[in-house]
Formats: sequence, C-alpha cells, structure tokens
Amino acid sequence: MSVEIRMTPIGPDLGRGEGKANLKSFLDVVDYIYRDVPEYVRPLDFDLKGRLSTKNPFFLHADGALFVAYRNGKPVGRVTAQVDREHLKLYKDDVGFFGFIDTVDDQEVATALLRAAEGWLREKGMKTARGPMSLSINEELGCLVEGFDTPPMMMMPHHRAYQASLIEGAGYEKVKDLLAWRYVPGDLSARIQKANADIRAMPEVSFRQVDMKHFERDVRILMDIFNDAWSENWGFVPMTEDELKKMAEDLKLIVLPELTLILMVDGEPVGVAVALPNLNGMIHDLGGKLSPVGVAKLLWRLKVKGPDTARLMLLGIRKKLRHVRKYAALSTFMYAELNTEGRKLGLRWGEISWTLEDNGPVNVAIKMMGGKLYKKYRVFERALSA
Repeated sequence: MSVEIRMTPIGPDLGRGEGKANLKSFLDVVDYIYRDVPEYVRPLDFDLKGRLSTKNPFFLHADGALFVAYRNGKPVGRVTAQVDREHLKLYKDDVGFFGFIDTVDDQEVATALLRAAEGWLREKGMKTARGPMSLSINEELGCLVEGFDTPPMMMMPHHRAYQASLIEGAGYEKVKDLLAWRYVPGDLSARIQKANADIRAMPEVSFRQVDMKHFERDVRILMDIFNDAWSENWGFVPMTEDELKKMAEDLKLIVLPELTLILMVDGEPVGVAVALPNLNGMIHDLGGKLSPVGVAKLLWRLKVKGPDTARLMLLGIRKKLRHVRKYAALSTFMYAELNTEGRKLGLRWGEISWTLEDNGPVNVAIKMMGGKLYKKYRVFERALSA
C-alpha cells in the first residue's frame, strides 16, 4: 500500500482539527516504532508540545512543519523540517534542517517523509537538507549509529539500528559524527591530582558553583562563555536573548549546583562546566505522560531519591586562554572537581556529550580522564535539486 504524508505547519493549526490529530500521531507513533525496544525513553509530551509550538523562542527566528507518514490509516513514521534564520544569517549557506525522524523499517516510508520535508525546505529557498537536528544544533542532533544497547541520556536521541541506513537509502551522506563518552567517577590518577593541585595553588584562579539566588545572572555568564568557547565549532549558532531566558527557566527546575562550576581568573569568568541530572532515568516508565502520579514519581526521584546518573553538557574555556601554557590544565581541573562532587552525590556514572569526532584535543582530554567512547551519532545532508 502507498504511503500517505500529512503535513502541519508549526503554528496555530497544531492546536485544532486535523493539525491537532496529526500532532497526536506525531507524538504517539514512537510507541509503535519502539514497541520492543526497552532502551527507548519516550520524551514527555508536554515538553515536546512546547518545543513544537510558536511559544518556543526558537520559532521567533525559525519556521517549521511536522510530517507524519500513514499506511492504511496507521502512523508509521515522523519527521520535522525547519529553517533557522539565525543559522542562515551566520553561514549564508541555504541549509535547512530535518529532525525528529523515527520510522518503521521501511525505505518507502523513510524516503517519503524525507522527500516531503525536502519539498517544504525547497519552497523556503533552501539548497541543502541536513539532519537530524531536533530542532537546532543547541538541542538533540544526530542519528544513533553505535550504542543501541543502553538508554539515551537526557536531550540525546535514540534510534532503531536501521534508521541511519534508511536515511542513507534516501540519498543522504555523512557530514559529521558526534561522540558520547561514558565516565565513572572514581579515584584520580596522580597526574590529574597534580594538575588539580597546581591550578588550585594559583592565587589568581578561583571558582564557585552556580548561585541559585542569582540564577539568571549565572546562566548569562555560562552562555557568554559558551558563545565564546564554542564559536568556532562546526555548526555553532549562538542562543538568542529569548532562548537564554527560556533555558534559565527550564534549568532552574532541575539543576544541581554541585554539578556546576564557574571558573575565574583575576575575577573574570573564563570557564564553565555544567552537568545535569539525567531526567531520562526518572521518566523511563511514564510513557511520555505526566499524570498526577507521574508528577509525584518524578519529584520524588529528583528531589528525594536523587539522580544516580548525569550528563556533562558543557565544559569550556574562553578562547584567549586555551593556548596560555600556565593555564593548560584548566579543563582538567574542572573535570576533576566535577568528579569529586559526583562521587559525593553518589553518581554511578555520567555521560560526556557530545563532542565532535574531529575535535582531537577535547577527545584526548576525555580519554585521559578515563572516559570511554560508548555511543556515536551521525549527521547527514543532501543537496536539494531545483
């Protein structure tokens, strides 16, 4: 039977009539696709609905649409397409994006969804389709290609083992791999301990945790360092003021100050490290729904029981200090401090993600600290014909 694709623009139509029904299918289709995959963690519906809404500040500088594939009236796959004007302003490359791709093991379904997304992107003047990016480089990205035997960390995707091959079968080629590392807090090597002690002994160096009483101020510090430290990374797009405010609101609900660090030299913030408790480990049995019972479970697991895993999402140093010899161990120092705090909190292990496959210095540093590569994600792209 042929595949039917239904498209809904991200906007008012998602809240009414056929658009509302299509959104429900978009959310629920993963239950069928991942029905026999215990590692899959369904995202919370309210969070995903918020991200796919014009209330999301991303859509102040972007347009998007969602697509659901149906066969015999039954949802069998999904994808989004989006155009980010902040990306276009920075790169001027006419690249649009697809994201949230999840399909049954059927090339016809995957190709039909991607062609529909490409058609939408082409209408917007794009010449290349790249993804998965859900929705931007600052959110989930990549298709899982290695590491299917463990659940995804928060804000990291999970896919069936066939998904990447279906994307390739639709004419896409690899553009970049992203790496995720497993790290178990433990005793530090003598080399790491010495580097930590050397930095601590420098009178001009100080550090502190995020101050929850001045949280938005500290998030601004984090983002200022992020925008500097990551500015030369592949695909980097800085967050807007509205996105920063939204992130501060979201993070304040879950952040643990013990797993944050702001590093200063002569009083100037120059480094940042942020690890977040792994919410996926707390919502795995909720099926995407936050009923009153689900809310109670989540709050107890987060605030009473506490997390046993975490994801290190940010760790970086301002560019101007990266090649200053005396400060070469600043990153190692921050890793060491988070290791100590993670042990105090009783974390069993953590994920360091993501890093670029060709970012040699960072990947070598993670290996030196004891990180083990355990997942790999792939970003693809395809030129769009006129």
